[in-house]
Amino acid sequence: MAVAVECIFTWYWLADLCGKGNIPFVLGHALYMKAIHGGKAKNDKIDAHKIAVLLRGGMLPMAYVYPALMRSTRDLLRRRMHLMRKRSELLAHIQNTNSQYCLPQFGKKIAYKANRQGVCEHFTDSSVRKSMEMDLSLIDHYDKLLTEVELYITKTAKVHNVNAFFRLRSVHGIGKILALVILYEIHDINRFPTVQDFVSYARLVKCAKESAGKRQGTSGKKIGNVHLKWAFSEASVLFLRGNPAAQRYLDRLTSKHGKPKRYRSSLTNWAGRSITCLRGNKLST
Repeated sequence: MAVAVECIFTWYWLADLCGKGNIPFVLGHALYMKAIHGGKAKNDKIDAHKIAVLLRGGMLPMAYVYPALMRSTRDLLRRRMHLMRKRSELLAHIQNTNSQYCLPQFGKKIAYKANRQGVCEHFTDSSVRKSMEMDLSLIDHYDKLLTEVELYITKTAKVHNVNAFFRLRSVHGIGKILALVILYEIHDINRFPTVQDFVSYARLVKCAKESAGKRQGTSGKKIGNVHLKWAFSEASVLFLRGNPAAQRYLDRLTSKHGKPKRYRSSLTNWAGRSITCLRGNKLST
């Protein structure tokens, strides 16, 4: 007997239960299964029958069953990313409001707390000033929460691959949190047989749709790990910052692929070199 389920947020307990009972557990990829369904009616009985038929025929699109001991830390890292995005939205709202009322630029990066002095006084209207006070109050609260959670993660997170962790830290622009995000989202780099599989999992390439030898566009842009794509995007931008050699490499990609595609090409190449680094080989920067 084997148990197969769709990859929704409630699969943790069932995977652990099957692990304790030595029952084979198969996790179906939710987006792939949604594309396969295509039926007029949908209920639990129909879903269970289709999962059983796909599993028996070897056509069930399988997702990776993440180890139980590392799930909580990975989920905490993802929650930190959510809070960071909320903080970024508040900062963007302040900048957009400043442009909306055609006021002079702040002149400093308000992402830093020391540069946020006098931001409210920058706006003359009392209602707008009150709105900015609420944004700044929330930003200060997010700063406190993020500092606490990052301190907790760096102290308690168990690095399952110490060598790969320090190799990632040696890359310009990658700190402790970003290195932990990459490691926890990948877990085992050997589960990707080729570099192309890893790059596709990181959402750095799109799948082509073809019919009768003619290309009909791309698809599957949401298939893959969105958190890993964010991590590599951040890593590539920070790597380019203050790195003349990397900037020259980006200029070569611009002349070869054009400006719109240069960042995607750099991300793909950077991720391909990273898989070599994580497998134990030296990464040349």
